[in-house]
Amino acid sequence: MKFEGLNAVVTGAGSGIGLSTAQELARRGAKVFGFDLSQGDMSDIATWIRCDIGDTESVATAFVELSNHISRLDILVNNAGIGAVGTIETATDETWQQVLNINVIGIARVSRYALPLLRLSKSASIVNTCSIAATAGLPQRAVYSASKGAVLSLTLAMAADHLKDGIRVNCVNPGTADTPWVQRLLATAADSVLERAALESRQPLGRLVTADEVAHAICYLASPLSGSTTGTSVAVDGGMQGLRLPH
Repeated sequence: MKFEGLNAVVTGAGSGIGLSTAQELARRGAKVFGFDLSQGDMSDIATWIRCDIGDTESVATAFVELSNHISRLDILVNNAGIGAVGTIETATDETWQQVLNINVIGIARVSRYALPLLRLSKSASIVNTCSIAATAGLPQRAVYSASKGAVLSLTLAMAADHLKDGIRVNCVNPGTADTPWVQRLLATAADSVLERAALESRQPLGRLVTADEVAHAICYLASPLSGSTTGTSVAVDGGMQGLRLPH
């Protein structure tokens, strides 16, 4: 229970990786606040605060409400994000602006408002949800991959900038995870069974990553026990990035 007495904010806590992370942090003793557009399934796990991370005014309002509950923040998990399918040829300017605003600027936006509260912690930690798409070329994911590449670089820059504040900054790089977004993506495929099999087979473990597995990695990085870990990315991708196995 190394998270006992710690306060945590998880963005996108209503479902998927965010929900699993909120559950795991709460199970380990943290007081969790979920920033999301809707409460989703977090009602028994986290205190929901409505927040659109793509809108500065919404983020500012969310932190005002958060300050009514706590005076110090120990953990910020920047998990909320959106996906996009397509190439640079098919992607519209609107798609680029929307994805970058949520996936990249959203992290900066939330973190900026969190900094005053994080600076009051003795073990402050920010964990960003990045992706295998930041380090491996995936077909039909141009916009999404560009945004996650930016998240990886942003994580390193934030770690350098805020070391003096005593704030560690790291990220997790999940492979294709079995989340509601992926399930919706599969539902649009001509053959969802074949498409799922293709996604599973490209990860050496032969299956999709679970949201719980990503949550455990996030908790490792967020833990006060990981006090010397900063500016690091942890792959949770079934070996997709590092392994080259014969078929």
